[in-house]
Amino acid sequence: MHVLSTRAQLAIGVALILLLAMTRGQHFASVENLPSASWSIFFLAGFYLRPRAMFALLFAEASVLDFASLASGTISDWCLSPAYWALVPAYGSLWLAGRLFAGWQRGDLRSLALLVPTLMVAAFVAYLLSGGGFYFFSGRYPEPTLAGFLPRIAEYVPRHLGNLAFYVGTALVLHVGIVSALRLNRLRQVH
Repeated sequence: MHVLSTRAQLAIGVALILLLAMTRGQHFASVENLPSASWSIFFLAGFYLRPRAMFALLFAEASVLDFASLASGTISDWCLSPAYWALVPAYGSLWLAGRLFAGWQRGDLRSLALLVPTLMVAAFVAYLLSGGGFYFFSGRYPEPTLAGFLPRIAEYVPRHLGNLAFYVGTALVLHVGIVSALRLNRLRQVH
């Protein structure tokens, strides 16, 4: 696993913090037409950032944005139930998937063959934790059953997986472009 410099990790950390602020909820800094990048941010943070404290910082930021949106009246309290805390293990599973993929990837095209199933499994587990937590523990569904929850997986996981693929794919393109530019620059300096 390649560990980035502290400077590179700081730049990526700031970018992820800003992306979370721009795509989470409805508040003063959100960009209206961008889908939520939350799941991708936790995956990418697990992949790129070594300090474990970044997980707590990103979760704290997400929570502040959510509760500030509730306080300002831009969102309802529908999603902010006792089940909200199921997001901790859900985001933790995405963070862990990013960490695991960082150890598995080798910087070549074969690594892409691992990225796709990693994202699929991570999205499925994250939805089981977040969506399942909400369905069973929010109190919003009078008599939750497994039979009632299963159709929700087919309904919501593809959208979450699509958002995850969009942002991680964008990060992949940026990553390849930056790494290629750095390699080209090193080659020019040698010659």
